[in-house]
Amino acid sequence: MAARAKARLHLLDWMGCVAGARRSDVAQVLGSVHGGALVKAAFLGNVLEMDDVHRAALLHPGPVIWPAALGTHRSSMDDMLAATVRGYEAMIAVGTSFDAHHYAHYHPTATAGVIGAAGCVASSASTDPIVTANAMALAASVSGGLWQTRHSANMAKQWHVANSVETGRSAAGFALSNITGPRDILEGAQGLYAATCRTAQAMTFHDGWRIDEVSFKPWAACRHTHPAIDAALALRARGSLTGPIEVETFADALMFCDRPDPKTPLQAKFSLQHAVAVVAMRGIPTLADFEPDALAALAEARQQVTVYERAAITARYPGHFGATVRAGGDEEALTDALGDPERPLSQGGVIDKARALFAWGGLTEAQASTGVTLALEGDDPSDIARWLEEIL
Repeated sequence: MAARAKARLHLLDWMGCVAGARRSDVAQVLGSVHGGALVKAAFLGNVLEMDDVHRAALLHPGPVIWPAALGTHRSSMDDMLAATVRGYEAMIAVGTSFDAHHYAHYHPTATAGVIGAAGCVASSASTDPIVTANAMALAASVSGGLWQTRHSANMAKQWHVANSVETGRSAAGFALSNITGPRDILEGAQGLYAATCRTAQAMTFHDGWRIDEVSFKPWAACRHTHPAIDAALALRARGSLTGPIEVETFADALMFCDRPDPKTPLQAKFSLQHAVAVVAMRGIPTLADFEPDALAALAEARQQVTVYERAAITARYPGHFGATVRAGGDEEALTDALGDPERPLSQGGVIDKARALFAWGGLTEAQASTGVTLALEGDDPSDIARWLEEIL
């Protein structure tokens, strides 16, 4: 099935994100964390801000669904891939039903992720839809993850993901033991929507699988910065990215990424000004461009970048992440970012990204090649688990 082939690319992308984060501060403290490689991988999958993303749901499925799936025993890779496709589906379906109020306060990768993880694990272990429904209901009853974590230096964002994996798997295990959950947990008077949304959206279901709607992120920064990066790259290619630079984009990009003076690598990844300054001064962004040396070197260039909201771009969001960049008497307007379904990253592009992440994380060529082969051609999920044990 085509969805399984697509899932393999997302598996490789996630493996790259995990391996690339081996040098991070989070990785350095994981030695004292209980659990094996999959627990560590759950913490590391979104550290570099390069994890896959669903635009309308405003969440990152890969970091939650893959460690949940790999922690479940099954006989074949096809079984695991099918389970992850279902996990992506559940997580995205719930995420797209949340409203702007939810996103302003809650971390959807956590709030919808715990439900997706439960659905992935339960549906892989039982063909009874009632078991899966109970698992997701149990998980939803303890859903959470607050965005306050963004306002200081801490690791709660990574723990949100790891907790979603662990709690989702726990919910599935109890559902398999006939523990029931409140199946009206979403829309009930005291349910998740009532607690976290003002106007929840109707849940919709498509003919195809929603994993086909998930975007790959080529740049090591918040997805909200990517359309501005792409537009700036186009101007640079034309020789126009000089002097003062104006960026027009959607409101959430400013809420999360209007940061003219980032102090840490994480803040730099959430800075439109820094991301565009990287392109202006250095070209195609790399992971190194968001490290402390780059923050200092690009301080003056960031002052040349001014950001604004444009109502028309906000109106298309979150179905489309767009930006217009003006500089040097020229402008570039983009409706979608590289890696979106409308501007897909090729299989070769996904492999190149993964290999760059493997190199950043210090993997040997043999380890990197094995990782690519296991993701794209492997037939035993336990081989991937062993690979993770080796590198982590």
